[in-house]
Amino acid sequence: MPLDRTDATLVGALQEDGRRTIKELAALVSLSTSATHERVRRLFATGVLRGIHAEVEPTAIGVGLQAVIQVHLQRHSRDAVIAFRDHALAQPEVVSVTHLTGAVDFLVQVAVRDTDHLRDLALAAFTTRDEVARLETSVVYEHVRAQVWPIYDGRD
Repeated sequence: MPLDRTDATLVGALQEDGRRTIKELAALVSLSTSATHERVRRLFATGVLRGIHAEVEPTAIGVGLQAVIQVHLQRHSRDAVIAFRDHALAQPEVVSVTHLTGAVDFLVQVAVRDTDHLRDLALAAFTTRDEVARLETSVVYEHVRAQVWPIYDGRD
């Protein structure tokens, strides 16, 4: 769905602070609250906005270590790729799964208690999979996420 300037402004504002009220958003885009509410509803209905999420401090919920696991598959059939992706996403420690081109097939970001937990996860959840050839694990020193996605709405 192509975004006009108003929609792009709404998406950007909600990315920065998902708790903004319709009234605040309406003032930002110079529309009535009902027109703004309808635009936000349409952005959700069309899938441009998929949800509003809370940002959590990892240490506050027991996460003492984050890591990125590079996964190399044995074979690259559609079934093997889907099976691995679905299995990885089913693990509660998995934060994200990225399927790549190139030498590494997947990057799996995990959040665990400590190095013992990381080792146990890698051995139990990943090395036992038939589709996995090998893993390379890197500990994350720092993870900083950009607050917003860039919005390419045809103006650039």
